[in-house]
Amino acid sequence: MSEESEDVLAELFAVVESRKADLPDDSYTTTLFTHEKGENYVLEKLGEEATETILAAKDGNREELAAESADLVYHLLVLLSMKDMDLDDLLAELAERRG
Repeated sequence: MSEESEDVLAELFAVVESRKADLPDDSYTTTLFTHEKGENYVLEKLGEEATETILAAKDGNREELAAESADLVYHLLVLLSMKDMDLDDLLAELAERRG
């Protein structure tokens, strides 16, 4: 992963954390953190995005695969934030697995 890619992920995660703290009314991220279904809503969205990513890959549509993958990563970052984890936790685990 390039440094620029890590910066994009870090910036996105910072936005998620900011929305979690401030809960602006006009934010989709706020909806995820405050939905009446709670954590289950984010888990459902994550599952939905995973399915859409799989289908885009199966269909061989690169643009759709990139878009759905971005949605999947976004919802994963929201879940990590909900669980009081951060991007460093994820990156450390990936680095450890790389050996």
